[in-house]
Amino acid sequence: MGLLGKGRTRDVVTTTAPPPPARPEPPVVTTQPASSVPEPVRVASEWSWRAIVIAIAVGALVIGLVQLKTVVVPVLVAALLAALLSPVAGWLHVRAGFPKVLAVVTTMVVTLGVLVGLVTLAGNSIVSGISELRDRAIAGFEDALAWLSSGPLRLDEVTLTDWLDQLQEQAGSNAEQILSGALSLTSSAGHVLAGALITLFCLFFFLLEGRTIWTWLVGLFPRTARARVDGAGLRSWISLGSYARTQILVAFVDGIGIGLGAWLLGVPLAIPLGILVFVGAFIPIIGALISGAVAVAVALVDGGLVRAVVMLLIVLAVQQVEGHLLQPLLMSRALKLHPVAVLLAVATGTLAGGIVGALLAVPIIAVANTAIKYLNGKDPVPEPVRLEFEELTARW
Repeated sequence: MGLLGKGRTRDVVTTTAPPPPARPEPPVVTTQPASSVPEPVRVASEWSWRAIVIAIAVGALVIGLVQLKTVVVPVLVAALLAALLSPVAGWLHVRAGFPKVLAVVTTMVVTLGVLVGLVTLAGNSIVSGISELRDRAIAGFEDALAWLSSGPLRLDEVTLTDWLDQLQEQAGSNAEQILSGALSLTSSAGHVLAGALITLFCLFFFLLEGRTIWTWLVGLFPRTARARVDGAGLRSWISLGSYARTQILVAFVDGIGIGLGAWLLGVPLAIPLGILVFVGAFIPIIGALISGAVAVAVALVDGGLVRAVVMLLIVLAVQQVEGHLLQPLLMSRALKLHPVAVLLAVATGTLAGGIVGALLAVPIIAVANTAIKYLNGKDPVPEPVRLEFEELTARW
């Protein structure tokens, strides 16, 4: 053992243990005091200020449009007419081979001729029959007074005379307001003429270069949003044209039905009544009620209670055919608006812009409804209709 171990050294290997892993420091927890505002109240407040901002923006827009109504209303009317007449101008250019400008001019001239003819026909009929209707209205009023005094109510003639005197006094006190209204109407004749010229000018270029104008407007939006804006505008334009054509057909059916019924009953002013119903049908719900009431009143003055009841039945029958047959068949999915929405739109349009606002309220709501549905991922326009429109505009 000593010889084996002599002169040799033994290597001593020393090993050091690795240091223990460092303990992670505990995270610092900062405690914040709980909010004293309940969650429902916070959510309601966030919705409230957003709703207030939207209401202020919409109100400012409406006020601005009302202030510029001399320009805004003619442009809107021109857009509505362009949506109605663009298929006609496109057919003349694409199918009949008319030059583009000639197709537009022909469409506008024919449309103006039809409108002037209707107004002339109605004016002549009213002038020829208004005197007879006035005499019958006076006779009917006298009969009504006699019935009030000798009928079941047994009203005293002195009381009736007092009522008539009060009516005359009210009419006399309001004479100044009536005169000022007439003067304001006369002073606005220049605005009406300017609006008509703007409408014709815009209509011509909307029919001739509508796609070019729309492309320029789309170019004002950010590049990432142009495709969706263009799609929404395309579908809104299709819906606007569908609405205009449907309203024309519905108004025509209403005017023909009620006018023909009045003529068969022997009611005077049947043609003006038909034209009045035709115009009133462009104001949904309210226009039909007013024009139908006028037809019933004329029948009552002319022929008594029985004829008025028959006229009322005719008006109700025509409006039922319109509401339950024509409207569902002709209106596309893009224009299905709830009656409450239509009524509120007409009332708001009347308050904001009078009779013109009532006429334009529903088309504006229909266009907005179509655009919102498309932007939310629901295309309300059927694909065949859209493809046909795109093909026509491409060839146009």
